[in-house]
Amino acid sequence: MIPLLGVVARSGTGKTTLLKQVIPYLRQHGLRVGLIKHSHHAVDIDTPGKDSFELRKAGAEQTMVASSSRWALMTETPALPTLDLCYLASRFDESTLDLILVEGFKYEKIDKIALFRQDSGKDLADILDDYVVALATDVPLSLPVQQLDINNIAEVGDFIINWLKNRPSV
Repeated sequence: MIPLLGVVARSGTGKTTLLKQVIPYLRQHGLRVGLIKHSHHAVDIDTPGKDSFELRKAGAEQTMVASSSRWALMTETPALPTLDLCYLASRFDESTLDLILVEGFKYEKIDKIALFRQDSGKDLADILDDYVVALATDVPLSLPVQQLDINNIAEVGDFIINWLKNRPSV
């Protein structure tokens, strides 16, 4: 299975902002990165009026839209009670990736980097668990976990590269 590394924080802390910067850094260092992003909102990447949207709404359980530059598979899951991160990760092509970064899914039992910004007004306690391997923050905190400068993309990126190299084989 492709290694999964979570990036967790309260909403508004900067998970997406950090990932938009760290993914290019990881790519520059030769890593092939996938991403799973959790959303609390209904997600629909299709457009009403388009053939693929109409066919999916007609009852297709899975709909693939493909072009010469990308493809996307939409799967209807109304009967699933919760998202299964391992199942979602298994949909990726292992031969094309070295790592899947996971934005959100803060309660999953995977290694995670927690993010904290002092001026966010958000509590840190509910995102810290035994799976947090590092804390990216803008202030030093007295916690027994490796701390990274959330504003230093190279430091965060190098941590991820080293985490990937040094993680036990599964």
